[in-house]
Parts: sequence; C-alpha cells; structure tokens
Amino acid sequence: MMPNERHSLTSVIGGDIFRQGKLPLLCLIVVLVSAIAVVLTTHRTRLLMSEREQLILEKGALDNEWRNLILEENALGDHSRVEKVATDKLQMLHVDPTQENIVVQQ
Repeated sequence: MMPNERHSLTSVIGGDIFRQGKLPLLCLIVVLVSAIAVVLTTHRTRLLMSEREQLILEKGALDNEWRNLILEENALGDHSRVEKVATDKLQMLHVDPTQENIVVQQ
C-alpha cells in the first residue's frame, strides 16, 4: 500500500473477512439461518396449537349435538309415542285377535 492511498472502510473490512475470516462468516450465516428456522418453527407451532384448540372446541360442540340427537331419537322411537301417532294421525286400530288371519307358507 502506498502511504497516500485512501481505502474505504467497507472494502477493507470486506477484504479482511473474505481473506482471513471465512470460518467466522460461515458461522454467522449458520447462526442466522438457524435463528430464522427457529422463528418459523415457533410460528408454525403456534398456528397448529391454535388450530388444535379450535378443533377441540368443535369436537365438544359435535359431541353435545350427537348426545342431543340420541336423546331425540330415543324420544321419537318410544313405543307409546309411536302408538299415539299411529292411532291419532294414521287412524290405525288394534286388531281384534278373533279377526286375525295367520298365513302359513309351505
């Protein structure tokens, strides 16, 4: 170097890093990449946990609805209710045993 030469600081630092500091530069890049990976993984994990909580709430609502439907099915299938609908709405009557005809197929 000549005594009167002027060099920019960035070019001197860049030259030193590329000539003698390859390992620290590589370590810096690896650290930055791993830090970004940690941030992305944390974000994805939080999204999945939020989705899981929503699905748990939805499962609870569906379980409640299923229980209500089972109760409704049991109420609608009750023998006394079926008999009441048959006599009231369909005008069905009980058959007198003397009027029954039994068909036997041979």
